[in-house]
Amino acid sequence: MSGRNAEPGHERARIDWYFDYVSPFAYLQSRRLDEVAALADIRLRPVLFAGLLRHWQHKGPAEIPGKQLLTYRHAHWLAKRMGVPYRMPEHHPFNPLAALRLTLALGCRREVVDTIYNVIWGEGLRPDSEAGWRAILDRLGVSDAEALIDAPETKAALMRNYEEAVQAQIFGVPSFIAGGELFWGVDCTDMLLDFLKNPRLFDEPGMAGLAGITASSIRRL
Repeated sequence: MSGRNAEPGHERARIDWYFDYVSPFAYLQSRRLDEVAALADIRLRPVLFAGLLRHWQHKGPAEIPGKQLLTYRHAHWLAKRMGVPYRMPEHHPFNPLAALRLTLALGCRREVVDTIYNVIWGEGLRPDSEAGWRAILDRLGVSDAEALIDAPETKAALMRNYEEAVQAQIFGVPSFIAGGELFWGVDCTDMLLDFLKNPRLFDEPGMAGLAGITASSIRRL
């Protein structure tokens, strides 16, 4: 997807957005993609969050009781503050795999991503339920979903996204990779926008030495 405000003669930044439909914060950040697209060309990269959790050996927010409720409340509060339609599915986490593969099979187009997000988080229909999956297919006009999501090239594309996400040290969704830098979470959206306007942001005083900080104590598991 391309933004609309590129300066003449200026090469636009190209960035990656890694997302999974299971994350309400990825949905909320998707509603700000136009702001990002005004400054950079975005490549949409569906990735299985569960795979990242398994690789980095940590739990997702919904797998930690206290964090689960806080996450749900925070997403609901933030959606209301942003003025974004929001309805929590009746079960969470859910299995997003088929929806991720379908997105890849349909070319990772913005309208596809928006449609699927609207069904899940705008209407509260899980993609792993019969009603939710049918709603997604109907809205997208897809009649051959099984063939699309089972195609070897579709599965390979999702695995490639996962491998490249791990290589980029992505540990959660949503995440942007811009200029080799990682921006994780909806609350990093404004920092990303500042970075796109000023690519030397992390070279400024106070920022420059942060990458060299080391621990004085290490927690033993």
